[in-house]
Amino acid sequence: MKKGRPTRYKKEFAEQAYKLCQLGATDNQLADFFGVSEVTINTWKKKHSEFLKSIKNSKYDFDTKIEMSLAQRAMGFSHPDVKVFNNDGTPLVVPITKHYPPDTGACVFWLKNRKPNQWREKVEQEHTGGVQIKVIRE
Repeated sequence: MKKGRPTRYKKEFAEQAYKLCQLGATDNQLADFFGVSEVTINTWKKKHSEFLKSIKNSKYDFDTKIEMSLAQRAMGFSHPDVKVFNNDGTPLVVPITKHYPPDTGACVFWLKNRKPNQWREKVEQEHTGGVQIKVIRE
């Protein structure tokens, strides 16, 4: 005999969760969307492998996009664009290339996280001397 309330989980939740995580949704936000607690989301992940797989794959894909965007910002990039001018009432569309220089903040963030031993701000100091205590008696 099963105990507890019947699950509110439906098979279509896996696809919905995938789409939400493609937009950067967290487990807490998934819980809010489905009208359940985050504990319930974790239970669904354990009981429904398709739900867990959709969330893991989608979050991995989203994180990869963010990593690529951060790396692109750190290195600087260019992309084709257009500039529209008014030529005596007629729109004149001119192709251009937009340039974005490297972003030092993105560089520092990337290096501190990817190479913490070389780039962290915390300086490790080793105390090699002994401590002497002088007792003063009056």
